[in-house]
Amino acid sequence: MAGHERLDLVRGRQPHLGQLMERLAVLYGDRVAVTEDGWPDGDARRLTFRQAAELVSRGAGAIRSRVDPGQRVLVTAPNGYELFLLVHAAVRAGCVAVPVNPKARPDEIEHMRDDSGAALEVSSLDELVADAPADGASTRAAPATADDVAVLFYTSGTTGRPKGAQLTHRALMAPASAAALVPGIVPRPEVVSGLPVAHIAGFSMLVSTGAGGLPIYLLRRFRPDTALDAIESRRPFMFIGVPAMYRMMWEAGAPERDLRSVRVWASGADAMPFELAQSFQKLGSLVRLPGGRGLGRAAFLDGYGMVEVGGGVALKLLPPGPPLPVKGLLGAPMPRYSLKVVDDAGEPVGRGQVGELMVKGPGVMRGYHGQAAATDETVTPDGWVRTGDLARAHRLGLIEFAGRKKDVVKHGGYSVFPPEVEAVIEQHPAVTECAVVGLTDERKGQVPAAVVVLRPDSGSAPSEEEIIGWARERLADYKVPTRVVFAPGLPRTGTDKVQKAELPALFA
Repeated sequence: MAGHERLDLVRGRQPHLGQLMERLAVLYGDRVAVTEDGWPDGDARRLTFRQAAELVSRGAGAIRSRVDPGQRVLVTAPNGYELFLLVHAAVRAGCVAVPVNPKARPDEIEHMRDDSGAALEVSSLDELVADAPADGASTRAAPATADDVAVLFYTSGTTGRPKGAQLTHRALMAPASAAALVPGIVPRPEVVSGLPVAHIAGFSMLVSTGAGGLPIYLLRRFRPDTALDAIESRRPFMFIGVPAMYRMMWEAGAPERDLRSVRVWASGADAMPFELAQSFQKLGSLVRLPGGRGLGRAAFLDGYGMVEVGGGVALKLLPPGPPLPVKGLLGAPMPRYSLKVVDDAGEPVGRGQVGELMVKGPGVMRGYHGQAAATDETVTPDGWVRTGDLARAHRLGLIEFAGRKKDVVKHGGYSVFPPEVEAVIEQHPAVTECAVVGLTDERKGQVPAAVVVLRPDSGSAPSEEEIIGWARERLADYKVPTRVVFAPGLPRTGTDKVQKAELPALFA
């Protein structure tokens, strides 16, 4: 029976998210699904696939006794596997789950509660199943089709009030197909991750690792030293995080740690700096020889996606082994997804030209909850999503990402793409991070300006003039920031994306 279950996952014949944990219990039984750190008692907790499925089924029974199918259930649990299972329980009960990022501000949570029209709020799986009937473990999944809405994932709110993206069972199960091929090909299969579970990247990651039967060590509260300790002690073959986590681990002494067990570094949820990815490649290894010596570089995978397309849709790869003569990461579409780069009229641009990236595939959202006009602005009638991201078209369908369309600085008729300027300034030995924005200028329309975060161990701090001079030696004149301010850190959303809308105030 287990072979049929895996074949169904590989072929995409499993449309119902509420049945996933039940299927994984059949496939993997008492294999460890997750180990979590960060509990108040200091102990790590483990769940097998069978235990996880039983909790989901009992939770579904408790939810079904309180609300009717089709209603929204707000999930406000702390970050971790508990939140993941509560979402599955709500969906298994026939409801639409609304996961809330624990880092969201109170006013954002209130907005999600009101906007979704949630009929029930759940925050503790233990409390939920405590009142469940004794036969709750046999609660059957409510019927659903692949195109029914399963989860409302709210956007990060970087461009206004968060909007609820309606994701279907088909969209959320898409990552499971390829991952079901994984079992047996990885010698030490554990994955360490710090991705936030309420974000689509973190949720999709847990669907993928679960479908592949990969045990995951989940960092409920990310700290760079804790993450490095986990990699050293548990020797996983893979680490998954966001760029901000990689920066923090580097500053916390990653080069002095033994991270050679890592064969694959992976990132998502935001743009990964190319040089930082290369640096971590060197810390991992392609092969670990007897005696602990590493051979070759690890691979680095940088996923591109967004909540409106159900998670990752493109993959940028730095392959293992010797370094290649490349200057950046090029993305290729993932299976069953199509990408195109278009101009303002919606026509494909020529090779090497910049345009807006559009995406089509199984993960595309049904629409924004209760916002038909915003849906029409984002999703075309034939199912393409306007991402709002800029990209360059390359050969063989590859693309190079150039930043957010709304972040482009229009400087005297020239277009300045912030990621290019940021990458140059971040090469300065005293700089750990940079964010570039446009400031209003009466003559030029806009001028580029940079907010710079310095390394804590950088010694004497560079001046504004030094940073501008550094950029002038490496960039065309119109791309050079006219102003630089230094900050202890950059403002971020609950998913660690930089809130660029807040940066111009730093120049006032």
